[in-house]
Amino acid sequence: MELKGKKIVVIGMGKTGIATASFLGARGSAVVAVDEKPFGQWGDGFELLAGQPWLKTGNYDSTVLDDVDMVVPSPGIPPGNDILSAAQKKGILIISELELASRFIRVPIVAVTGTNGKTTATTLLGRILAYSGKKIFIGGNIGNPLIEYAGFPQNDDFIVAEISSFQLQWTSTFRPHAAVLLNITCDHVNYHGSFEAYRQVKAGIFKNQQEADLAILNAEDDAQKGLAASIRSQVVLFSSKRSLSPGIFVGEKTIVFSRPDGTDEHYPLSMISLPGLHNVENVMAVVAAARFCGCSPESIINAVSGFHGLPHRIEFAGEKGEVKFYDDSKGTNVDAVARALQTFPLPVILLLGGRDKDGNFEALKPLLSEKTKQVILFGEARERIEPQISPSSPISKEVTLKAAIQSAYRIAQPGDIVLLSPGCASFDEFANYKERGNFFKEEVKNL
Repeated sequence: MELKGKKIVVIGMGKTGIATASFLGARGSAVVAVDEKPFGQWGDGFELLAGQPWLKTGNYDSTVLDDVDMVVPSPGIPPGNDILSAAQKKGILIISELELASRFIRVPIVAVTGTNGKTTATTLLGRILAYSGKKIFIGGNIGNPLIEYAGFPQNDDFIVAEISSFQLQWTSTFRPHAAVLLNITCDHVNYHGSFEAYRQVKAGIFKNQQEADLAILNAEDDAQKGLAASIRSQVVLFSSKRSLSPGIFVGEKTIVFSRPDGTDEHYPLSMISLPGLHNVENVMAVVAAARFCGCSPESIINAVSGFHGLPHRIEFAGEKGEVKFYDDSKGTNVDAVARALQTFPLPVILLLGGRDKDGNFEALKPLLSEKTKQVILFGEARERIEPQISPSSPISKEVTLKAAIQSAYRIAQPGDIVLLSPGCASFDEFANYKERGNFFKEEVKNL
């Protein structure tokens, strides 16, 4: 892809946008940087680019498109953005940072996507590959953007990349050597416009794969039904409910990998320390990907056995007055809340709310009736959620997360569990889910 002499607009001056602008400038492009935020609020590192002769800043409107050859929107810039809409009408090429990076990356990419679990699966897969002696780079939607790696020497064996639907939105040639689709449940409808549009974008991770590649699919995910028939690469299905031959599934005490050559591999369930059936599913998908990348069963078992999860994913946050608190701040959609609730054998006090993402909370009603003794709604979404889940469990409302935590502690009895699994974005009070989770843990410590 020839970039020299091209005039390219980069939308969004966060970490990815700044890295994209730097990559393009280093290859002779004339870059126009724009962001809806005021100039002084652009991401850390932009000041290092500000004096470059190839960089200009532009207005955050369609006038920035004059004489432009290409537009690269950062992840999170919705398809309906006015600049993108105008670019489409003008016939200007729009590609994502992922698409741009993939055109310059020579290392095989193992891509992990899904509504829930992709960060855990990506991190675990990277751990297994590293344990097995592979040289790897982990990035994408976690860590460093892939566009940064595209400018590196590229001496690794594999790239392990977490891929979001935002990154997949503007791809046309992106081809991962192996791709994992963990699950597809309702999320980001406010971004994509509909669940079907979101589903199609997620499934698009396989669209350019060839026979030598691998696709790993969830056999129990209704949104993935029929998808395997349209995929050109090798397909491995995983299931937490039934046996598969070939495929990977949960046996009595082991994960069974029934391979196409008729042999079976067994991985002890005891190697998994992460709570919940959803994490067993994550591990099954990762095992299939790791074996495809040449990792031995022994290395996989040893690496999984030493993995104890990531912060803010059903993480034990402390105990006060014989009440246990769990931080699942990363649970930002309805399906994540359901998975968290199913982890606990006894009813919990659930903290639910934040900034709404147009989730269908009504789908939680049966589970809330079974799994909660009290639901405390908080944040911007509390008024919209209440009629969707009522009646299911006793409900109260608080304006802030701090007030919700204090209310939960007042209600709780010794032996109870208080679970923060908000089902919403954090942006009404916090910069991101990490900040929200850390606030939760600090508040618990100070109760």
